[in-house]
Amino acid sequence: MKPLFRLRSWQAEDAESLAHHANNIHIAQYMTDQFPHPYTLAHARQFIDMALSFSPSRILAIEVDGVAAGGIGIHLQQDVMRKNGELGYWLSERYWGHGIITEAIREMVPYTFSHFDIIRIYARPYGNNIASQRVLEKAGFTKEAHIIGNVFKNGVFLDELIYAIRK
Repeated sequence: MKPLFRLRSWQAEDAESLAHHANNIHIAQYMTDQFPHPYTLAHARQFIDMALSFSPSRILAIEVDGVAAGGIGIHLQQDVMRKNGELGYWLSERYWGHGIITEAIREMVPYTFSHFDIIRIYARPYGNNIASQRVLEKAGFTKEAHIIGNVFKNGVFLDELIYAIRK
């Protein structure tokens, strides 16, 4: 049975659940180095404070079965890229393979276009993250670029892919 999920604002009470679900090397390996590993309770509290500082909300919790088990957010760009937003997301490994991230992205896209003055949402999965590439395609994103060996993560050069969807 597919777990029930919803997108909602982060809450201070989510810190323990966030630290528990985010503290996973299988998640961290696909994230930028700003996503720490190990992921501590202090990291969780700092992240929630940052997420709550935006109005309207830009970074939402993915609540699954009543607990915050992931996150999805839009990172608005500046200067000549100011009409763009970078989409970021992660989900507890416990809930992988249930279509939750695809549906979360499908909800986040119209939310983003209705709340922010942008015309393009993009995501940059690493070349070794096949699951994320499939999720983006299922959610209606188009691959715009494949850049070879420009990401250096965990001592290895990885390809970067750029997927986008337009308003």
